[in-house]
Amino acid sequence: MKILVINGPNLNLLGLREPDLYGKQDYNALCDMIREKCTGHELELFQSNHEGDIVDKIQSAYGNTDGIVINPAAYTHTSVAILDALKAVGIPTVEVHLTDIAQREEFRKHSFVSLYAEKTIKGLGFEGYLQAIDYLFEKYGK
Repeated sequence: MKILVINGPNLNLLGLREPDLYGKQDYNALCDMIREKCTGHELELFQSNHEGDIVDKIQSAYGNTDGIVINPAAYTHTSVAILDALKAVGIPTVEVHLTDIAQREEFRKHSFVSLYAEKTIKGLGFEGYLQAIDYLFEKYGK
């Protein structure tokens, strides 16, 4: 199984950015944990601060990726383009958020991506990524 994990803006600053909210582990620690989880499977990790790059990555996954785990970060609440790209490629997708966006500022409570994602996991920190990968493995074949 091939999994694509996409991380949006500012996630490259994990450990520096509001550590009381997002934790003290850095982005490399997250990537290492995901790599370990996906041992024996194909995995691509991608992070960008640019909406168009994320759209391009989703489009490039068509026909060669079995599942997507995406934390669109700030684009969660603003990007119809990311939603449309996910819908266009039709790849099973799980949305992940480190924090519980439903318990945050009002503008963070709406997610465009959740209109397509099969499942949304929020508020579990790095563990949410592992649960998202487990979901894809269990539903679509490990």
